[in-house]
Amino acid sequence: MVSFASTLPSLVSLIPSPSSISNASRHPPQPGMICCKFGSELNNEDRFHRRDILQSVGAAVGMDLIARSSAFIEVANAADLIQRRQRSDFQSKIKLTLYDAIKANPDIIPSLLTLALNDAITYDKATKTGGPNGSIRFSSEISRPENKGHDAALNLLEESKKVIDSDSKGGPISYADLIQFAAQSAVKSTFIASAISKCGGNVEKGTLLYSAYGSNGQWGQFDRIFGRSDAQEPDPEGRVPQWDKASVQEMKDKFKAVGLGPRQLAVMSAFLGPDQAATETLLASDPEVLPWIQKYQRSRETVSRTDYEVDLITTVTKLSSLGQVINYEAYTYPPRKIDVTKLKL
Repeated sequence: MVSFASTLPSLVSLIPSPSSISNASRHPPQPGMICCKFGSELNNEDRFHRRDILQSVGAAVGMDLIARSSAFIEVANAADLIQRRQRSDFQSKIKLTLYDAIKANPDIIPSLLTLALNDAITYDKATKTGGPNGSIRFSSEISRPENKGHDAALNLLEESKKVIDSDSKGGPISYADLIQFAAQSAVKSTFIASAISKCGGNVEKGTLLYSAYGSNGQWGQFDRIFGRSDAQEPDPEGRVPQWDKASVQEMKDKFKAVGLGPRQLAVMSAFLGPDQAATETLLASDPEVLPWIQKYQRSRETVSRTDYEVDLITTVTKLSSLGQVINYEAYTYPPRKIDVTKLKL
């Protein structure tokens, strides 16, 4: 119910003083009453205009509505913060599970990277279909020539999914999210491994080096793209090249079809086959790709590897969102209600 109590001060200030009303002494005002007389004996300055009343009432209503809307916004913000925390906690569980799985199976990293690329690069701009939608999980798609040898990576993710889903309060993780976050974990593993290598194999020093100079903070946008939906059928055939057999021009054409160019092709060399060095040698034969290959090779020799790592993270982020409508409420759930009557004080 809207309260008009706040209008009283402004209305009282508009009432003529008793000295200006000749009959005021005959009818003394009672406590809590507002007495006013309208007549010719009131001059223009003392008149109680209806417009003034309406303005005051309107202001009161407006202030009341603002107060109520502010309260609503506060509640909405609080709910949003709860959902963000729920998604963040779930994401941390995903990353920890994938980190442990990859650490126990480091040889699977190249396949995890290619699996994520092949799931994402099926995107078709003309029809707005395909993209990182988890369709590669279907047997008819994972068995295609371009996905040959990557079923072991998919099996590892199946086992990780069981662990992740086992205590999820907001529902099971989609394959679309799982595959892309597995690629992120694999990339991070290679970044940390490189830092450890630069420290002579000392894990503690290498981890510290990456914490100080690495690019972990660049993953912010990728982490926000969380809530992809799974496809219910395989993506059409013929949209993904066989990277180990494709020419550089075929690779360039495919990357161009999804809005990427020679720069992104060069930085994604680790995703294009199990032998990154061999892939880069092939890509370096193209004059458009060569400068970028050289740039990233130089960058990987530096302590921070900033150019290489930042460009790779940016490209992975773009690929992982192609054609996706993100559900930013995915994996959230109603918070558990506390019965205050059962609390012991």
